[in-house]
Amino acid sequence: MSLEPFKTAQGSDYTGCRQLLIFLENQVGQLLRLTRVLDAEDVHILGITVEGSIDYAIVRMIVDDPDAARRMISEAPFVVTEADVLVVELPPGHRAILAVCAALISGEVSINYSYPMLASPRHEAALAIQVDNLSQAVAVLHSKRFQILDQSDL
Repeated sequence: MSLEPFKTAQGSDYTGCRQLLIFLENQVGQLLRLTRVLDAEDVHILGITVEGSIDYAIVRMIVDDPDAARRMISEAPFVVTEADVLVVELPPGHRAILAVCAALISGEVSINYSYPMLASPRHEAALAIQVDNLSQAVAVLHSKRFQILDQSDL
């Protein structure tokens, strides 16, 4: 049996935007405490969603400086991890989200969850999307001329 590392297919040129996942105890004031931690060093929250349960909540957020945010959140101390998500700029018009969803379904890409965000002062509103196949989603959206943002765009 060979001990050489496994070879994998070359990945997509798009690496995604870094989403932080923070686990909070479901107690009054925990989300405020988290946002104050980020405010201490002027880290801006561009998109956020909170999924609560009886005992805890999971906060998913995209910030303009994920390295500083992760360090500060860990030191607070909160439990934090990160994952890549797709961020697509919404086209003009009142059916923007419909257009993005239709494009992804045409490419047989499943959306696991999404939430709205403000990408930056120079961009329109955007949608953060966690999909089952990031490289396929990027290919489909590029082919339909959607503007896909990466971390440097934020």
